[in-house]
Amino acid sequence: MAGTSIGYQLGIGSGLDVKSLVDNLAAAAKGPKEAQLAKREEANAAKVSQLALVSQGIDSFASALSSLISGGTLFSQPSLSDSSVLSATAIRGARLGGLSASIEVTHLAQAQTLSSVPLPARTDPVGQGDLTLVTSTGSFTVSITAANDNLDDLAKAINDAGAGVSASVVTDISGARLVVKGATGAANAFTLSVPNGTVSGLERFAFGPGVTGGMTEALEARNAALIVDGVPIERATNSFNDLIAGVQIDLKRAAPGVPVAMGVARPDAAISQGVADFVAAYNELMTMVNAATAPGLDGEAGVLRGDLGMREMRAGLARLPTMILSSEGDGPHTLAEIGVRTNRDGSLSLDASRLASALASDPQGVEALFNPGQRSSSALLTINSLVGKVKPGTYTITNVVPGVSGGDASGLIDGLAMLGAGDNLVAPAGSAALGLILGVNGAVASATITIDAGLGGALQLLRDSLRASSGPFAGSNDRLAAEAKVIAKDRDALELRSEKYYNQLLASFTAMERQVSAFKATQSYLEQQVKMWTGDRD
Repeated sequence: MAGTSIGYQLGIGSGLDVKSLVDNLAAAAKGPKEAQLAKREEANAAKVSQLALVSQGIDSFASALSSLISGGTLFSQPSLSDSSVLSATAIRGARLGGLSASIEVTHLAQAQTLSSVPLPARTDPVGQGDLTLVTSTGSFTVSITAANDNLDDLAKAINDAGAGVSASVVTDISGARLVVKGATGAANAFTLSVPNGTVSGLERFAFGPGVTGGMTEALEARNAALIVDGVPIERATNSFNDLIAGVQIDLKRAAPGVPVAMGVARPDAAISQGVADFVAAYNELMTMVNAATAPGLDGEAGVLRGDLGMREMRAGLARLPTMILSSEGDGPHTLAEIGVRTNRDGSLSLDASRLASALASDPQGVEALFNPGQRSSSALLTINSLVGKVKPGTYTITNVVPGVSGGDASGLIDGLAMLGAGDNLVAPAGSAALGLILGVNGAVASATITIDAGLGGALQLLRDSLRASSGPFAGSNDRLAAEAKVIAKDRDALELRSEKYYNQLLASFTAMERQVSAFKATQSYLEQQVKMWTGDRD
């Protein structure tokens, strides 16, 4: 190596390349510790990366399964002989059983619609005074003064009354006219009246029994009329879910004399594919977990071997095949009962013939394994909370008393007082059933509410427990972050020690150079004196 020291270049002092010597000695002292720190940093980064990868894996698994289930492809849907008359869909969490019905739509529900005589322009005056609007909810006064005496402001005043009707101004070749429309259903008919003797022009917008020269009824308010299995039924709207349990019905058109047959379509093929996809996704996720935790080549352990979050994730996934996902009927209650088997290496396999047999013998039971469900043991208690919003389990409801004279209902859930809200009872904050809302239709001494998560809910619960702010994944991230801080602190300390050592070496060798230079100067002087003493003139 070429010397870089000036003394070395000039041949003074020791003649050593002090800078290179100091650099090499300092690097030799720092190198092993630097390599050790780099290895710790690399291992920490690998753990953080692998934990993020596994966390994302269970997120994706749970989200994909949840989306598949919420999309409705894994639970039975009503089938119709004529979907142009009405549509029917299963309510989330409903069990349709052996659904069979005949529905004839005689006529649709419609809203009362009134139309006024046309005025030349929408800004023309309509007349001043009070217009009384009477609906099923009460009587409302609409006042017209000089400040709002025109057709547009009349429509606005009716809308602002909050009576449940809507008013608008429609312009055509005849001019501008007021159109007032209520809600569908016979009970939502309404009237408009002015005081007797009104001649301001406002009387043109009156409507009701005995009124002449006022608004024209374009459509009358009426209920939808149906014949269900031979029984005449009426509904105030064309959309309802209280006619056939678990089914949302939307009427499209009237078809008198043409009954529509309703049955049930089982998603056997979709469930079979769903089970196969679940097994494949499960095995892929477990492969990822194994790579992160199992011993690798040459006996090296996976970067997350021994991590608490990984242990809990592996244990939670392993429980899924034998976890009770549905408590309905005689079964099946677990994935294992429909052919999902756990292999020796922890992976899953599917016995397709056993699944096919289960679908043939109890299709609704198999379906229930995937879809969340909730049910009450008492017809006097209805579950009004959304499916999937309450923690799975069985809850005991006691001492239920309905509200009297506008008061709130009362009752206990697992011994805790529920919150009354009119005819509803709400689980209190201290209850495991937080989010549960019950409708009270009568006094109940004791009943049970059963909430089943289904496979999607069970996987989501596992994911949530792992990813919770105080859960094992958060703990692992905190430990890795703390470890990274310690490594960074150790690196700073190493840099300080290395710099100090470098400076010490440099000071020592610089001092040596000065001493050597002094020795050489003395040597040169002595040599000159000796030559003089000996007469050596050469």
